[in-house]
Amino acid sequence: MSDETTRQATADAVGEQLSDEEARPADAGEVSGLGGGWLRTREPVAGWLRWVLGSVPILLLLGLWWLLTAGAMAESRFISPTILPSPMEVVRSFPSLWFERALTRNLSVSFLRVVGGFIVGGAVAFPLGLLMGSFTKIKAAFNPLSTFSAYLPIPALVPLTLSFFGTGEKQKVAFLALAFAIYLTPLIVEAVDSVDDVYLKTAYTLGASKLQTVIKVLLGVSWADIYQSLRMGFGIGWSYIILAEMVDIGRGLGGIIITSQRRGPREHIYLVLLVIVAVAFITDRIWALVGKRLFPYREVYR
Repeated sequence: MSDETTRQATADAVGEQLSDEEARPADAGEVSGLGGGWLRTREPVAGWLRWVLGSVPILLLLGLWWLLTAGAMAESRFISPTILPSPMEVVRSFPSLWFERALTRNLSVSFLRVVGGFIVGGAVAFPLGLLMGSFTKIKAAFNPLSTFSAYLPIPALVPLTLSFFGTGEKQKVAFLALAFAIYLTPLIVEAVDSVDDVYLKTAYTLGASKLQTVIKVLLGVSWADIYQSLRMGFGIGWSYIILAEMVDIGRGLGGIIITSQRRGPREHIYLVLLVIVAVAFITDRIWALVGKRLFPYREVYR
């Protein structure tokens, strides 16, 4: 055998070995290395590590806030206290917000407005989304309107609702209801639309009527996704409440923010924002706990 033939046979053997190693899946030790630790995996992050990783950006943000507002005199600060108070100044202003500005009463007013708008908007979005997801012709009829409203800026609804409902309580609930309906309808349609056709074929084979197919199959299978959409929508409602309460300033958290922006103290603006985030987080946890009871098989509620 010549040297050239020997070299060729050796190269072919090495190539086959490398191909086999590349095709062979990595074992657990290899996956748990650098790639497995940083790339996306199916295994959830441990509870304590999740809390540690989640607290790092918050601590960095608080540290940056403290650095930008450090100093006893306004002249020595990087940002003026009339624009951004220090963290301690915000904390010290909490008693005045609680007692003088009636925080709990205004919070309850805003919360009832969000709930009222959510109920009215959901009463429109739920049946409309279910019908659009169940019947092709109904979806074709309402899809242009749904697409148009999806691109509609939500703040543009404020003057529209003012024209129809004035500046009272009805305007605020109507604005929130429109915002909720616009947000929820496409999500509900998508949830119903994503039901696999195999369930429909099985229902038709068993002789189910159209009503039974919609209620027991389409709604039954997609109900977990619809619930998740309602949960997300209720959380989004807290971002709309400030827009709803910008006019006819009176009761509500939005009124406190606008009044504090105009007359002070500015510390109350940041406190109210923190209160809104805290309440939205608590209500989201309540939605999650209820979802865990209703849909224990869904990973998102575990």
